[in-house]
Amino acid sequence: MSTSATRGRAGEVAAAFLWLGLTSFGGPVAHLGYFRRAFVERRRWLDEEHFGQLLALCQFLPGPASSQLGFSIGLLRAGWLGGLAAFVGFTLPSALLLFGFALVSRALEGHWGNALVHGLKLVAVAVVLHGVLGMARTLAPDWTRRAMALGAALLVLASGAPWMQLALVAGGALAGWWLCRGVTARTGGMFALTWGRRSGAVLIALFLLGLGAAFLPGVPPLGQVAAAFYRAGALVFGGGHVVLPLLKASVVDPGWLDNNTFLAGYGAAQAVPGPMFTLASFLGARLPDGMGGAPGATVAVLAIFAPGLLLVAGALPFWRALAQRTGAARALAGVNAVVVGLLAAAFVNPVATSALHAPLDVLVAAVGALMLLARWPALAVVAWCVAATLARAHFAQGM
Repeated sequence: MSTSATRGRAGEVAAAFLWLGLTSFGGPVAHLGYFRRAFVERRRWLDEEHFGQLLALCQFLPGPASSQLGFSIGLLRAGWLGGLAAFVGFTLPSALLLFGFALVSRALEGHWGNALVHGLKLVAVAVVLHGVLGMARTLAPDWTRRAMALGAALLVLASGAPWMQLALVAGGALAGWWLCRGVTARTGGMFALTWGRRSGAVLIALFLLGLGAAFLPGVPPLGQVAAAFYRAGALVFGGGHVVLPLLKASVVDPGWLDNNTFLAGYGAAQAVPGPMFTLASFLGARLPDGMGGAPGATVAVLAIFAPGLLLVAGALPFWRALAQRTGAARALAGVNAVVVGLLAAAFVNPVATSALHAPLDVLVAAVGALMLLARWPALAVVAWCVAATLARAHFAQGM
């Protein structure tokens, strides 16, 4: 990768991420596969090593890992405007869709709605499988790292505890430092930044200031919305579905929304592309008077994403320097191997277990994975999986 900090334009970043925001079905784990395919394999904006470095950093930090990864790719490609373009392009479509769903107040339900959602789950199976296989080849190339990946996958599947992923990432760093003796630090071609450690420290301080303010009492209604969603975004490790308990505690437990409304929004979030955290758009829009509507949705979305983006931008200068040390490179190799295991575990549960209910499901998803291996566009895979499940629903209804 070039050492230039702004190799591209914000416009091309916006276009690339807007397309992903419109087509990246399947949830946070699937997004990693989409990003790898779009920016490593197709556009070659960064190589596999840099992709792994950014992914490992985003796995370490609290917040929405896939959105942080996309934001980081935009930053490295086109500076601050590129990061903003990546965030807006990837986030806006699903935020608008879920805001619209909040207005009509109807979840995807019934025979055809269930078939549509099931087709999107099969898309996730194909994308995640393709991503796991591709990352395993490059991030777990030897038996040591394959064993680490397998061990991480088995521990996650056996435990099921959200904190296990963070513990394994930390354990992977220690194991990599000890076991990956053949790994050396990359001495040239490190990603370049337009800001340094001093600016990074300021960004981290802003994150902490926001977190402290989120616990202050006596704020106005929209301030309460910002505080609730900022806390959820700042304190969740693992992102994606892991944020749901925090969001439930933020909006259901205080009595702002009932549990049925919360679950309806969650169901709708499964059927739209883009980041899971845009569930905040639905929840913010449905909040009581003085807190909801378009202002509530806007505040909720910005507040839930802000802490993760501040953290990753602040951490990048420190991470860049750390990654040039041999010991850190070994630790990073271990983290990357563990990440492969985490993705493999997520492929098994919840991706495959929630989508593969019959032999025909396996066939549809396998064909989708083969289409990706043959470099078909992701939208073609979406069209195939959804069309196949809708056709099956049509024949089942006619029987």
